[in-house]
Amino acid sequence: MILIKSGKIADAEKTYTADILIENGKIKQIGENLSAKGAEEIDAEGLTIIPGMIDMHCHLREPGQEYKEDILSGSKAAVKGGFTSIVCMPNTDPVIDNAGLIAYVQERAKKVGLCKIYPTGAITTGLGGTQLTEMGELKAAGAVAFTDDGKPVSSGKMMRNALNYAKCLDALLILHEEDLDLRADGVMNEGYYSSMLGLRGINRAAEESMIARDIALAESLKCRIHIAHVSTRGGFDMIKKAKARGVSVTCETMPHYFSADDSWVVGYDSNTKVNPPLRTKDDVAAAIEAIKDGTVDAIATDHAPHHVDEKDVEYDIALFGISGFESALSLMVTHLLPAGVSLNKIAELTSKNPAKILRIPGGSIAEGEPADLTIFDENEKYVFTKADMVSRGKNSPFIGRELVGKAKYTVVDGVIKYKES
Repeated sequence: MILIKSGKIADAEKTYTADILIENGKIKQIGENLSAKGAEEIDAEGLTIIPGMIDMHCHLREPGQEYKEDILSGSKAAVKGGFTSIVCMPNTDPVIDNAGLIAYVQERAKKVGLCKIYPTGAITTGLGGTQLTEMGELKAAGAVAFTDDGKPVSSGKMMRNALNYAKCLDALLILHEEDLDLRADGVMNEGYYSSMLGLRGINRAAEESMIARDIALAESLKCRIHIAHVSTRGGFDMIKKAKARGVSVTCETMPHYFSADDSWVVGYDSNTKVNPPLRTKDDVAAAIEAIKDGTVDAIATDHAPHHVDEKDVEYDIALFGISGFESALSLMVTHLLPAGVSLNKIAELTSKNPAKILRIPGGSIAEGEPADLTIFDENEKYVFTKADMVSRGKNSPFIGRELVGKAKYTVVDGVIKYKES
């Protein structure tokens, strides 16, 4: 039994101050001046409580690449960052493209016992883009969505077949939008800074052309799709217009797309190398606008940890990816709150909407609901360092930056899984 006292509660609908009594993994009572004999008390005065954050896009690297991250280290990083549930991508080695590997992830998550972990299954076998997986079997085994993330489904015919299959199963496809021919061997956003730095650029059309294709397919086939890691103004605009036409499309963006831009690549810090790449200041502004106007449905991390030997190399050969669990909440507080995004909107984007899109538990603070809570200090300023990261991947461009907002407690099913020491 846990009694949380005097916290500022912010869900997607309202903000108020109250106590929360937790018993048997659920929220038993919300009110003022609550008491409970024998309960462990958390003094939340001056702290903010939101529904447990759900990261609907991350990479845990297990099975097969445990030297980058494993389910244990990734779970520790997630709860330290305030996440109570995470959704892992299937681009492991071997690829999660069969029911046995779905079961493996579930069993490992249960054994680790920190945050809730929901696996996704691959759209195509081995992410090869040529043969559909047995989505029905994968969904029955527990896959909450299907994606070839890390790679696009390049063939329009294959994507059409995948959408029709998913529609029959009422399953969700999470789409990595990238024309590989247009991306070619680019390593950062194509523009002023790529020219100045002598680095090969990635034109925004590589992302936007695939978004356009898949919106057209979803519209014609009347399927639902979720577009991953949107990074450009053009992408946000297309999604906004598609929603206005009634297309069943949702999308996400990541903290690095509203917190950093391609000027950060100056100095050749390979921790800025990510796919899609950091875009322009105008795209950063567009991301924040899209968050505020409802175009963006979710903020996820795309947590992509790598070993130091894969990042501490020349920019051209460094791997793409940012390790994002531990910095995500701080980046939202640092950059979104001053831009006029409310705590209620952050709760909607990080919990209510991901739960709704994926059809998983969570998303609200209410009596009788699972006691998944993120408790943080929205006013604490600190310099983000490698010491703040328990992920095996220390590849973050935000190391050394002053941030605001820090997770203090993460409660999962009524159990404190992280407490700042």
